[in-house]
Amino acid sequence: MKAVAGIFFIFILFLAPIANAGLESVADNGFVVTNMVTVNATPEQSWHALTDNVDEWWPKDHSWWNGTFSITATAGGCFCETRDARSAEHMRVVFVDPVKTLRMTGGLGPLQGMGMYGALDWQFGESKDVPGTTTITLRYHVHGYADSGYTELAPIVDHVQGLQLQALADFLQPGETD
Repeated sequence: MKAVAGIFFIFILFLAPIANAGLESVADNGFVVTNMVTVNATPEQSWHALTDNVDEWWPKDHSWWNGTFSITATAGGCFCETRDARSAEHMRVVFVDPVKTLRMTGGLGPLQGMGMYGALDWQFGESKDVPGTTTITLRYHVHGYADSGYTELAPIVDHVQGLQLQALADFLQPGETD
């Protein structure tokens, strides 16, 4: 029975998209985190899930008011959250190469209030390893002043970025991680 359970677990690992987290670097003035996942969807489907359906998959426990999320995928556009008369610009869109790269700048979540700033890249590419799949890379390069440095903060941001990317992967492949 253990052998069957082990084989089933390995099988699930190969089928389920799992965000690959990575803390690239940590310095006195900032850090870089990169997360990647490969999904059974085209780059076009993945792009539209990000830009057109963000409110359907973005984790609501990573919001200011459990509001409605939107991304205006044009330079100067907004990754925004609204609820009633409240609104927040989570990030500003600064670069759009449709179906390839969406770059936003700003500080997500508490980083915004801490005065930290960063560039967040969403990149979409056909996977070279598995035909018909897309590798989505989420890279966040953050800088600014932190009283206690970034040794403790950077891994937390890396973890949260992994959760957000995994939420997009789960949206694109419902039921595959259940």
